[in-house]
Amino acid sequence: MFKTLLIANRGEIAVRIIRGCKRLGVRTVAVYSEADRHAPHVALADVACMIGPADAGKSYLNVEAIILAARRHGAEAIHPGYGFLSESLALITGCEREGIVFVGPSREAIRLMGSKIEAKRIAAAAGVPIVPGYGGDDQAGPTLAAAAEDIGYPVLIKASAGGGGKGMRVVHDAGEFAGNLDLVRREARSAFGDGDVLLERYIREPRHLEVQVLGDRHGRLLHLFERECSIQRNNQKVIEEAPAPHLDAARRAALHAHALAVAGAVGYDSAGTVEFIHDSESGETFFLEMNTRLQVEHPVTEMTTGIDLVEWQLRVAAGEPLPFAQTDITCRGCAIEARVCAENPAEKFRPETGTVLLYREPSGRGVRIDSGVAAGSEIAPYYDSLLAKVIVHADDRATCARSLAMALDDFVLMGVGTNLAFLADVVRRPEFAQPLSARFLERAFPDGWRMSLYDDEVETIAAAVSRVLALEDAAAGTTAPWQSLGAWRVLHNAGQLGATAVLLEDEAGVVRRLAVSDARGASGARGHFRVEGYGAGATVHARLRAGELFLEIGDATRRYHVAVEADRIMLAGGGRSRTWRRSSRWAEALAGAGSAARKGTDIVAPMPGAVTAVHTSTGARVKAGEVLILLEAMKMIQSLPAPVSGTVLSVRCRVGDTVKGGDILIEIETEGVPA
Repeated sequence: MFKTLLIANRGEIAVRIIRGCKRLGVRTVAVYSEADRHAPHVALADVACMIGPADAGKSYLNVEAIILAARRHGAEAIHPGYGFLSESLALITGCEREGIVFVGPSREAIRLMGSKIEAKRIAAAAGVPIVPGYGGDDQAGPTLAAAAEDIGYPVLIKASAGGGGKGMRVVHDAGEFAGNLDLVRREARSAFGDGDVLLERYIREPRHLEVQVLGDRHGRLLHLFERECSIQRNNQKVIEEAPAPHLDAARRAALHAHALAVAGAVGYDSAGTVEFIHDSESGETFFLEMNTRLQVEHPVTEMTTGIDLVEWQLRVAAGEPLPFAQTDITCRGCAIEARVCAENPAEKFRPETGTVLLYREPSGRGVRIDSGVAAGSEIAPYYDSLLAKVIVHADDRATCARSLAMALDDFVLMGVGTNLAFLADVVRRPEFAQPLSARFLERAFPDGWRMSLYDDEVETIAAAVSRVLALEDAAAGTTAPWQSLGAWRVLHNAGQLGATAVLLEDEAGVVRRLAVSDARGASGARGHFRVEGYGAGATVHARLRAGELFLEIGDATRRYHVAVEADRIMLAGGGRSRTWRRSSRWAEALAGAGSAARKGTDIVAPMPGAVTAVHTSTGARVKAGEVLILLEAMKMIQSLPAPVSGTVLSVRCRVGDTVKGGDILIEIETEGVPA
């Protein structure tokens, strides 16, 4: 076994590998960018080495900097995790040059499976069915457009070197093809350095199934059963589980056999995943791709088989043979994983940035948390939005789903928006008990996910009351505390307090005006309020102690973690993490009238990011829906269309600019333009 290992990655997978190494007694070297100087993986490793600026291309993707760090700190092996350099032939070349072991499969397996086009050819030659489509070497636009017509719309355009849901678009007719092809190629070049694409028949009722394989360098190749990864958004996995539910024994056995056939065809000798798509309409199952690396969802396989995949990656790379046979491996119970991301699911999963102010992991029987953040972590736009994974194991699927929902409710992550509440809603949906589909989310939430109106009301009331209580605490000890509270209006009768208008703007830009008045009554007990602003209003009792708010409303008491700052109020509880901006009185008129951007005539950056394309200029006439800006954030390219038809008054950005969320990028004038 190696004495020292360098982990060429960041976030939760770097933490996961470091912890695995500690159990094996292996010294670890972490690498980090300037943006990750205080990240958990840096603190957890035995030694850490800064390798470049925040831009991943100049740090985590900088092969020479990583090889230099390994050589400097005496690393005998490099584990790439997943993403970044996990399937990089350049990194393998650097390792070979320096006599460093690359923890992963052989160069040839990565090369062959690194191209989805070549992988399909290998699978077909091994007798494994593949999705009908085009995977030719001719990548000219007209050739691809003609192939799409032959396949028949809708078709799927996919980056040949893609993964993680990036570089993929569904095209419904010929008129959409050229624009989507351009987007896929841009995203593919940005994420993978390769703009080649393939086309596939778009399957309307797909299930995403995959098989974990594990091979050694002595000829033994095994499968570790299958996983279901059908619940996805924007072609990225949201919920994964093992084993796949609602799968008959014959189809399960065929999946395992096909996976071993594909992996065997390239002499696979590490942990890897063979992915399939199942057409629920036709009953056919097709080979999709092979990922020659560890997968994000590997914990569900570990929890159902009891096999530590990271440990066996390391042991195999060190030359050890697998000591177990296929018949020794069993699948026990059910495990489900939920990916916790910095995103706003109510706003089309818009990435979120910020500082983690409070972080508390859930616990309990069968609960595992793989995380890459902690209190104080900065969530920047440079990297993937994945923060942590919540994995639960139980004897049966129904119990597992209930336990997972409760764990998500108990996860406290304040300071940056997350999808915790959305994930809990997904596993509580009645449809979750039925056969799954990649269309699960669009059917479960046809108008997009929204938090319940009641929860929104109660949480906004909690935010307003927290603000008032914080003001009371700030004024405590003064000779006339009520007089000192700028948010309160004092009536003419001494001691009679009036209402204050608290103006709050939520994450979606919705501004609400709430009137909070003292309702302590004759008892004089502090913390009784009347809040108006939601229909008939509500009378509440609230206590704020050491950052925890206890809010009694109706016949129930809710507990929230709260942080009140000068211009914002943050609240976490019940799996939700909310942030409101506090507006002053003069802002109420502005909120009512709206700025030019609020009127919906301008293109505004929905998040921090880098401008990768500008498709218009000052004076140009544009149509509503026409894509004018491409913005890259958290490794995804966002298309920003014109909200209205009109004339471009000004273009406020150039290619390469880094912009902040809320920046106006293009101004559009609609006067005199036909609707």
